[in-house]
Amino acid sequence: MYITCLDLEGVLVPEIWIAFSEATKIPELKKTTRDEPDYDKLMKFRINILKQHGLGLKEIQDVIATIDPLPGAKEFLDELRSICQTIIISDTFTEFAAPLMKKLGMPTIFCNSLVVSDTGEVTDFTMRVENSKLTTVKALQSIGYDTIASGDSYNDLAMIQASKAGFLFRTTDKIKADYPGLPAFETYDELLSAIKETIAN
Repeated sequence: MYITCLDLEGVLVPEIWIAFSEATKIPELKKTTRDEPDYDKLMKFRINILKQHGLGLKEIQDVIATIDPLPGAKEFLDELRSICQTIIISDTFTEFAAPLMKKLGMPTIFCNSLVVSDTGEVTDFTMRVENSKLTTVKALQSIGYDTIASGDSYNDLAMIQASKAGFLFRTTDKIKADYPGLPAFETYDELLSAIKETIAN
């Protein structure tokens, strides 16, 4: 029995922090898990930048409200969910993801949460579990699922490599060069075909 585990940002929706960086004209916030493999370090860096500029959760959510899924993402997800159980496993936060899930047809998402003060300042973050993507995939395998995984960033590699089938999707040239053994796709049709072939075999 298969279950597909997908990353969210860069795979189904645009990168939230890049959109926020462009909206606020703060170039430092363009850094993502494609650039920084250490997620804890990356988030502490982001929270510090928000503090410096006096920005909080409301300002981020206002930008998220303007973000739509990537072209073709909802149709891809609808078809995938019709043939296979699917979970989105993301290092984003419930406070960010909720409006995007509505636009994607309310798929299941496992993600993290922010610590927000009474004034709306983002002061910290709480990870659901350590190494959340790999831990979740291993937990699913422990209850009888074969996992298929796809993502675009460094923090997706562990779940991709631990799965029965794993695929890079719209990733960087560096990640493709560093992991030449992982199939890499650029279109939803290619990714869907690869998942279907895995399930059929």
